[in-house]
Amino acid sequence: MQTNFQKPLVFGLWLITFLFSSAALAQSNYTLNGTITDKNNGETLFGASVFLKGTTIGVVTNEYGFYSITAPEGDYTLNISYVGFSEINQDITLDSNQKLDFEITEFSTELEEVVVTADEPERAILRKPEMSVAKMNIATVKQMPVVLGEVDILKSLQMLPGVTNNGEGTGGFHVRGGAGDQNLVLLDEAIIYNTSHMFGFFSVFNADAIKDVKLYKGGIPARFGGRVSSVLDVRQKDGNSKRFAATGGIGIISSRVAVEGPIFKEKGSFLVAGRRSYADVLLKAAGEDNSVSFYDLNLKANYNLNQNNKLFLSGYFGRDAFELGESFSSSYGNSTGNLRWNHIFNERLFSNLSAVVSKYDYDLGITAAEFDWVSSISNYNLKYDLKYYLSNNFKLDFGASSIYYDFDPGQIIPTSETSAVNPMTLDRKKALESGLYINAEHTLTDKLTAQYGLRYSAFSRLGGQAMVDYANDQPVVYNQALGIYERGTEVGETDYEKGDAIKRFGNFEPRLSLAYQLNEVSSFKAGFSRVAQYIHLLSNTASATPLDVWTPSGKYVAPQLSNQYAIGYFRNFKDKVYSMEVEAYYKNTDNRIDYIDGSDLIGQNTIETEILNGESRAYGLELLLRKNEGKFTGWIAYTLSKSEQRTPGGNAGGLGINDGEWYNTPYDRTHDISISGAYKLNDKWSFGTNLVFQTGRPVTYPNEQYEYEGISVASYAARNSDRLPAYHRLDLSVNYKPNRKPERRFKGEWVLGIYNAYNRKNAASISFGQNFETGANEATRTAIFGIVPSVTYNFKF
Repeated sequence: MQTNFQKPLVFGLWLITFLFSSAALAQSNYTLNGTITDKNNGETLFGASVFLKGTTIGVVTNEYGFYSITAPEGDYTLNISYVGFSEINQDITLDSNQKLDFEITEFSTELEEVVVTADEPERAILRKPEMSVAKMNIATVKQMPVVLGEVDILKSLQMLPGVTNNGEGTGGFHVRGGAGDQNLVLLDEAIIYNTSHMFGFFSVFNADAIKDVKLYKGGIPARFGGRVSSVLDVRQKDGNSKRFAATGGIGIISSRVAVEGPIFKEKGSFLVAGRRSYADVLLKAAGEDNSVSFYDLNLKANYNLNQNNKLFLSGYFGRDAFELGESFSSSYGNSTGNLRWNHIFNERLFSNLSAVVSKYDYDLGITAAEFDWVSSISNYNLKYDLKYYLSNNFKLDFGASSIYYDFDPGQIIPTSETSAVNPMTLDRKKALESGLYINAEHTLTDKLTAQYGLRYSAFSRLGGQAMVDYANDQPVVYNQALGIYERGTEVGETDYEKGDAIKRFGNFEPRLSLAYQLNEVSSFKAGFSRVAQYIHLLSNTASATPLDVWTPSGKYVAPQLSNQYAIGYFRNFKDKVYSMEVEAYYKNTDNRIDYIDGSDLIGQNTIETEILNGESRAYGLELLLRKNEGKFTGWIAYTLSKSEQRTPGGNAGGLGINDGEWYNTPYDRTHDISISGAYKLNDKWSFGTNLVFQTGRPVTYPNEQYEYEGISVASYAARNSDRLPAYHRLDLSVNYKPNRKPERRFKGEWVLGIYNAYNRKNAASISFGQNFETGANEATRTAIFGIVPSVTYNFKF
C-alpha cells in the first residue's frame, strides 16, 4: 500500500534523476569549486563570499565552507572576502573544471566575542532572497554586556527586533509573538529542548565552542520543518587543525575552558569545551542549605578521509541541579550526538548525511511527600541533504529526513515504604516524523532573485498502548449548569498494537522569498512560508520550566499549522557606514493548544481532557538601524507588535476560553526598544552598553471579590487583560587589554560589567493576597534582582 509520504518521495526521486541528467551545460562554461578556511586555525567559514570581479557571478560558502561557481571560459580575478578577514584577489584562467581551496587571514588576533554582524558583501545581502534572518558571528569585536559577565548568545539575540524574553531570569526566547516551544533550536543539527541554565540566567551555548549562529524569524528555508515560529541554527567550531590552542574565562559565578588542536597528522582536529558554575560552592561556604549549579561539555572531532570525503563527530552534554534545603531537589539536562559525512560528488554537487540523537530529561524529588518524578523526551534523526549548483543563476537544495520520537511523560516513584504516594507510570508515546523537500535559489534577472521550495511532512502517532474513548468523541465538554469546562464521559478504551498508527497527518509546506534590487544601495524583499508543527509543549505557566512536558499530535491533538507573510525594505547609507532594515509581518497559526481554566497538567495521563484547540495571530513592524564602521558601532532596534489568541468552544460547547474572544498571549509586547553600542577608545580600552525597554508582560489580575460562607473569593478580569509594569534596564561594560608583546601567544583581557546599572526592580510577577493583621488586600511585586556587577578574566593561547 502506497502511503501519503511515498507519493512525494517518488516524485522527488524522479526530479533528482532529471536534474542529474540535465547537468551538462554548454562546453564553453567551466566550474570552479573548493573550500574556504581560516588560515590561523583551519576552521571552515560559513558565509564567505566568492566572486568573479567585473561580473555578477558569485556565491557564498555553505555551512561547511564549500563553494561552487560556473562561468564562461576566460581570464578572471577571483575575489574572496569575509568580515574580519583580509580579502584575497587571485587571477585565474578558467579553461577547465578546477578545484581551488583558499585560506584567508584574520585582521586581528584579539579574543573572540559574540557580535551581530553581516558576513556577506552588501551587494550579496541586497540581492539575496533571504529576509527575517539574524546572523551572529564569533568575531574579534566588543563583547556585549550581559548578566553575570557571561557571553550569552540568546541574550544577544534578544537585542534584535522581533526577539524577546518572557521576563527577567526566564529561560528561552520568543520570536514575533510566538511561544517558546514554537522555536526549533539546533546545535550541530541536534534538537535542543531546553536552552537555559539556572532557570534562564545562562544559555546552554558556550561561546568558546560556537562558530556561527543563524536565526530565521520568517522565510524559513524548506530544509527546516517542525516548528512554526523560528529556527535557531547554531554550529560548533570544528577545532584548530593547525596547532594546539586554548581559550577560557574566570568569572564570579562560573568559569570555562576550551581546548582544540590537530589530530591524525593534521588530517583532522578536535575541540573540547567545558563550563562549570560554582554558585553551589559559594552558597555552602556561606552556610546556606540551598544549592544551584550547572555544567556543560561540548565535544567535536573531524577527519578528512580524502579531498572529497570528511567525517564529523560532535556532542553536547549539559545538566542543572537545584536543591531547596532537604525538602526539594530537581535536575534537568540535554544530551546530543551527531555523526556526519560530507561528500563531494563532483564540482557541482555537495552532500551531507547525518545521524543525530538528542535527549532531554528531568527529575523532581519531594522529600516531604517521599517521591521522585522522572520524565524525558528522546529523538533519533536520520537526514540527508544535498546542494546542487546547476548554474550561477540556479542552485538547488533537496533532501529527506526522518525523526523517531520517544516521549516519556513521567514516572512517580515512592522513595520510602511509608510514602503516601502510589507509584504511577504515565503512558509512553511514540511518533515518527518524516520530511522531503526541494528548494531553489533562482536569479531571474539582474535585479530580481527568488527562493522557492516545497516541503512535504508526514507524522504518525504510533501505537503500543490503549487510548481512552469518549462519548461523542469529546474529551472536554461544557457544563452549562456550572459554566465550566470539564472532563468528557469515558465510554471505553481502544488498544493499539506497536505496529499500528493511532493517527496520521500529512502537510505540504510551500516557501517563497523574493528580492528586488532597486539600485546599488537598496532593495525590496517579500516572503511567505507555511510550516507544520507536530509536537507541543504542555505548560500553563507564562515561562518555560524544566517540568514542562512535550506531547505529540494524535487522535485528539491536531498539529499546528502556520502561515507567515513578510515584506521588507533594506538600504545602505554613506558608503555602507550605516544601514537600515524595515520589515512588516503577519502570522496566523491554527490548532494552537489552549488550557481550560483550572487545568491540571502534572501527572496527567489523558492530557486531552485539559486542553482545547484554538488559533493565534501575530503582526508587527520591525526597524533596525546600524552603524557598521568607525570607533563607535552599534544599532537601534524597535518592534511594534501584537500577539493574540482565540479559543472558541467548538464541539465541546460553550463560548470557549475567555468567552471565545481574542486575548493577549503571554508573549505580547506592544513596544520593544533595544539600543546596543560599542566604543573602542584605543588598543587597551573599549566600552559597551545596552539599553532595553519593553511593554510589560500581559497578566490576569483580580478585579473584584465576594464572600461565600465567610470566605473571601476573588473574581478575575478577562484573561491577560492587564499588564506588569514596563520593563527597562541599562547595562554597561568595560574591556581592558593589558600591554603585551605581539609575539607572545598568551593573550588576556579583563571585562568589568554592570547589569541593570540604575538598579531597576523589574517585576517578574505581582501576587495578590490579604494582610492577616489589617485585613486589607495587598499586591506584592516580586523582582529577581537589581543591579549586578561582574568581573571576568578571559584568556587565549
